[in-house]
Amino acid sequence: MTDIFSISAIQWFLVISTSVVFFALAPYAKDAATFFKAQHKGKQPNMWMLTGSLIISWIFAKSITNAANLGLEFGLVGGVAYAGYYLSFAVAGILIYQLRTKGGYTSIHHFLTHRYGKQAMMLFSVLISLRLFNEVWSNTMVIGTYFGDTGSTPYYIAIILFTLLTLAYTLKGGLSSSIFTDVIQMLLFAVLLVVILSILFTNETAQIEQVWDAGTWSMSTGLNLFFAALLQSFSYPFHDPVLTDRGFISSPKITRSSFLWASFLGAICIILFSLVGVFAQQAGLEGQAAVEVAKKLGAILLLVINFIMVTSAASTLDSTFSSFSKLISIDLGWNKSISFGRWMMVTVAVIGTIPVFLDAEILSATTISGTMVIGLTPVFLLWKWKMPRISYFLSVACGLLFGLLLVFEVFPKSWILTEGSYASLLWINIYGLMASFLLFLTPLWIRKFSI
Repeated sequence: MTDIFSISAIQWFLVISTSVVFFALAPYAKDAATFFKAQHKGKQPNMWMLTGSLIISWIFAKSITNAANLGLEFGLVGGVAYAGYYLSFAVAGILIYQLRTKGGYTSIHHFLTHRYGKQAMMLFSVLISLRLFNEVWSNTMVIGTYFGDTGSTPYYIAIILFTLLTLAYTLKGGLSSSIFTDVIQMLLFAVLLVVILSILFTNETAQIEQVWDAGTWSMSTGLNLFFAALLQSFSYPFHDPVLTDRGFISSPKITRSSFLWASFLGAICIILFSLVGVFAQQAGLEGQAAVEVAKKLGAILLLVINFIMVTSAASTLDSTFSSFSKLISIDLGWNKSISFGRWMMVTVAVIGTIPVFLDAEILSATTISGTMVIGLTPVFLLWKWKMPRISYFLSVACGLLFGLLLVFEVFPKSWILTEGSYASLLWINIYGLMASFLLFLTPLWIRKFSI
């Protein structure tokens, strides 16, 4: 009990002291450019600041937990499969560059409103609002489990306190605070990742020479997920305002370079963290890979892994607060004042925490998944085409339909042409994408041949 209490006390000291430092160092926003666009003293974020912010805002507690678990389940193949989602950065970087330089658009909302009307923009806003609410509770719940059992008093206290501490420094500077602290959090993540891998591979259980041979490169043992991730990467980034907001705050060239670097470096980080799961597989462990490995190798590794989870979760949470504030204040134009933006941060923090006290597994089934937004793929890949407005709604509705087929497991099994885990995910995305493109283009064909 003494050891557990000591570890818990150290964890709290690290969380609170880090938050205090972030609050002290974060810039104070006195104008909208600083608060909503991260223009500190008139300067835009440079390439490496933007790159670090992009990477750490996506390497959140939930994602690195998944990476480790996939490493446990499939070996190195699992980590590579999950890293496939980081193609999203390259796709978004190239397309946002084109939207800005060739289309003259200043935001995703600007593009959708101009091309498909206000109703299309409002539907899109609803989808990304649901994602942002989901990001709050899904990440803070991971943090709670490192301080107590699910449903226990320490679990709830950790979630509430962590949310409040992160909210405090984000309120101070908005997106400027988020990007500034992201750089620090990215450096912490890199150092802690090196420490974790060093501890793992100096342990006698680890077989370094076997890491690269861990797992089988087949559809049923990880490649279903890999190809599904690649397919979703053409739509997934555009329903994530945390990512797309960062596509419009620096020059187009800096933005494109930052997104391309983030795609490569982010994938490397995910693959490296999945080695925690590979180690767990070699050691014959079961359960949550990161937790079980930490328990096996002692208190120091437990503290390091806990701190890396807290660091990554904080980066995602502060970005979520900033993006929701910008969505309501700027993109929807409700009120562009800083004070209103700060109140919107408080709002998403409160409402986004409510699911923690409910049945989160049921709620997770109703959130917008990567499959549910595959209908955005033709909208952005074919952005230069002047399409009828109905094309947007048909394609987006198609994606939502296929997402529901996945959630409720009612897709015909005879249509799934591979076996193993994530086979249904892959094939529902394949058929969903084909249907989305067909529905997106049909109104254009009808208009063309009816003239």
